Amino acid sequence: MGYAVRIESAEVVITSPGRNFVTLRIVTEDGVTGLGDATLNGRELAVASYLRDHVVPLLLDRDASRIEDTWQYLYRGAYWRRGPVTMAAIAAVDTALWDIKAKAARMPLYQLLGGASRSGALAYGHASGRDVPELLDSIRAHLEQGYRAIRVQTGIPGLASVYGVASSSAGGGERYDYEPARRGSGSRVLPAEESWDTRAYLRHVPTVFEAVRREFGPELPLLHDGHHRMTPIQAARLGKALEPYDLFWLEDATPGEDQAALRLIRQHTTTPLAIGEVFNHVHDYTTLLSERLIDYVRSAVTHTGGVTAMRKLLDLAAVYGIKSGIHGPTDISPVGMAAALHLDLAIHNFGIQEYMPHTADTLEVFRTSFRFEDGLLHPSDTPGLGVELDTEAAGRFPYQPAYLPVNRLADGTVHDW
Repeated sequence: MGYAVRIESAEVVITSPGRNFVTLRIVTEDGVTGLGDATLNGRELAVASYLRDHVVPLLLDRDASRIEDTWQYLYRGAYWRRGPVTMAAIAAVDTALWDIKAKAARMPLYQLLGGASRSGALAYGHASGRDVPELLDSIRAHLEQGYRAIRVQTGIPGLASVYGVASSSAGGGERYDYEPARRGSGSRVLPAEESWDTRAYLRHVPTVFEAVRREFGPELPLLHDGHHRMTPIQAARLGKALEPYDLFWLEDATPGEDQAALRLIRQHTTTPLAIGEVFNHVHDYTTLLSERLIDYVRSAVTHTGGVTAMRKLLDLAAVYGIKSGIHGPTDISPVGMAAALHLDLAIHNFGIQEYMPHTADTLEVFRTSFRFEDGLLHPSDTPGLGVELDTEAAGRFPYQPAYLPVNRLADGTVHDW
């Protein structure tokens, strides 16, 4: 059977240094520790329970070196396949096992994935503002921080709060530069509710990009997230209207579960399309890839079955000339971000990496070695993922219920966000 190393323990750690994270910590009989991110924003305890009650008992005494076999064992053995809770749990196990294998090999993970294909991963930052002047200031601040690509989000006239805009007024008026699910007060926490008007949004957004291009010129890569709020024909209209401003991509224009919608959008616009942060399996992509209906895969390692599954997904995307754009805001822990960066460095069809720096409290809990320099991210050459968990610090930040906002139309109907 060759070399084998037994899994001696597996622990689920829940911590909330500004926002909630779920981490799986696996330790082998020879003392090597591996970490996996299992965070599912707003539904963290569901994954924690899945891991603690159903997965951890299956891991003890298994061979930590058999990563593919363990992945298939957990996926096929459960009978109930796919879904965000299941796939986040499997992702945590898979990523932790890759961390262990790379540490045992005394190599950074990207070396085990075939070595570096580039010197660093181009990252984009999140610029936003309640109005155009505030947005332009935010873009300038991100450029000063070294970003070479910028996601542009803005408030909409007539709407008090818009998800993805850091200075929106929902949740008490505080800024939320780290896009957390909102925490409430008292014994019962409910999602914040925001009003939405798609027609106002469609009128406003092209004028915003006109102003941004006028200020910053044609070279700066610009991205925009529609947050699933449009119908297919509305998304087609927006994509067409944004063509003069040469977007790097238009993201999540329509609800992700309606793959046929992308056919209609594609027929009407040449604006590049990205989707997938709510997907959790390669089968969510098969139509989109084979028919070339998107340009960028937006899944996260954390939510899509880990390093093993994401590598297979991105290799399949490469067959169709489709690139990566791995999900990476701060609802992905530093463990999940590090896993993404090792893939970014290794794969051939890298496109861009989403990046929002974590808070100081988060970086007290998760000791990272990846770096951001001159617009590029690098996972570092530390063996394994290059992230360590300070369990004592984690214990100082107990879980707090928090939820993403709910959107309602003017008539009170709950709407996609």
